[in-house]
Amino acid sequence: MKNNCLQVRVHGRGGQGVVTAAELIALAAFYDHKEAQAFPFFGVERSGAPIMAFARISAEKIKTREQVYYPDFLIIQDATLLDEANILNGSHASTKLLVNSPEDAKAIWNKLKESCTRNKQKLVIKPANIFVCHATEIAMEIIGKNIVNTVILGALAKNSNLFSISGLKQAVTEKFKSKGRIILQKNLAAILKIYESN
Repeated sequence: MKNNCLQVRVHGRGGQGVVTAAELIALAAFYDHKEAQAFPFFGVERSGAPIMAFARISAEKIKTREQVYYPDFLIIQDATLLDEANILNGSHASTKLLVNSPEDAKAIWNKLKESCTRNKQKLVIKPANIFVCHATEIAMEIIGKNIVNTVILGALAKNSNLFSISGLKQAVTEKFKSKGRIILQKNLAAILKIYESN
């Protein structure tokens, strides 16, 4: 924890709603009466290119505005990014990793171990701190598109104390109300499905 904040880094590809995911994290925390901030990392923003965004949550005023270098939570919206050399930068023994994948946590840890060996890095994330959800499957089933940002945040609400499911539902309602009732209801249904899953 840096500056009394919980720090989140979201990785994904252009077009997957990475920036929106960070904004929803901050907004959900705000609805839970916490201090929060969210911001993107601007680089190559073409569709499919690796991108990242950041969020911070605290019970106190947040003074820092820098990028998240030492994440307490890493969210990987696209499992193909696990091979990227910089994906685990700044992770520590307490970092929790949430990955969108049909594979289980042990398989993900083994992939990370292989990637770290190949890239001459040390893997510090513990197997017990890896959480996996098949957000793509739920997004395709309920929303009808492979946009997993809201779905994976339902899993984050379930596996962390960053924000409540109530705060997340309020955030999604606020962010998506202009997109129409059907899109909003589909996203809320997808969040609840993953939150209530075993």
